[in-house]
Amino acid sequence: MNKYPHHLSFKNFLKLERGLSGNSVEAYLNDVDKLAQYYEVQRKDFVIKDIKDSDLYGFVTWLNELGMLPNTQARVISGLKSFFGFLMLEGLIDVDPSEQLEAPKLNRKLPDVLNVVEINELIAAIDASKSEGMRSKAIVEVLYGCGLRVTELITLRISDLNAAQGYIKVTGKGNKERIVPIGETALKFIDIYLHEIRAQQDIKKGNEDYIFLNRLGTRLSRISVFTMIKALAGEIGLKKSISPHTFRHSFATHLIEGGADLRAVQEMLGHSSITTTEVYTHLDRDYLKGIITDFHPRT
Repeated sequence: MNKYPHHLSFKNFLKLERGLSGNSVEAYLNDVDKLAQYYEVQRKDFVIKDIKDSDLYGFVTWLNELGMLPNTQARVISGLKSFFGFLMLEGLIDVDPSEQLEAPKLNRKLPDVLNVVEINELIAAIDASKSEGMRSKAIVEVLYGCGLRVTELITLRISDLNAAQGYIKVTGKGNKERIVPIGETALKFIDIYLHEIRAQQDIKKGNEDYIFLNRLGTRLSRISVFTMIKALAGEIGLKKSISPHTFRHSFATHLIEGGADLRAVQEMLGHSSITTTEVYTHLDRDYLKGIITDFHPRT
């Protein structure tokens, strides 16, 4: 956790004056730590007295783009309000920048998020005794295990896979490359698919390096993945409207809800709407892999 300014004083205030439990105290401290992470991502100094309401709205927008659920956003905002209220009480700031802060209204409905039980049910519904079923299982495990966009999935190459180190190289929007940890479960099903299914195919020239192929031996299409996901949802009677992106959104949400570092999730998602991937190159790959190991439900 970042030891941001007034960290210890705020901790003592919550524990001694407000009489909060240890878990509640840590939750409040983590809320402020998320704000400190945001400033680090933006490469700005976290100077408490200089924080304006516009900075806080930018922070909440960032949380939303990362996939943080509205109720969690509300909890973080509550934590920030407590922090700035404490600073006002102590005379450490003259103006409370969080006074009017509310969770922003979304311009579009966020995609449904699957819970872990629903994801397990979807995966269990796949008939892995069929060649297409084993490919589908590998696809879902990679989508959810790595948080990939569907285009990133279908363009994933064998040469992008470093199974020994547990990473894949992903080419995202604007041809920007990033390194994403891949868990043992996803690796296992990729390995089975590659050696038991794909190895038996007649692969068309130019498609030799793509991991996921259709029955004709050419690169899988986006629509094929969408169709497969919709069919799976129908098989288990899932009422939510889902797509390949649902697994990406669930990946981010489950990591964040589990307490993963926001900067690490940011890098693994390859978001460029906030800042470029290069900002995060200082994050150690073993650290990112640890985030997956510690917080992802299917590792």
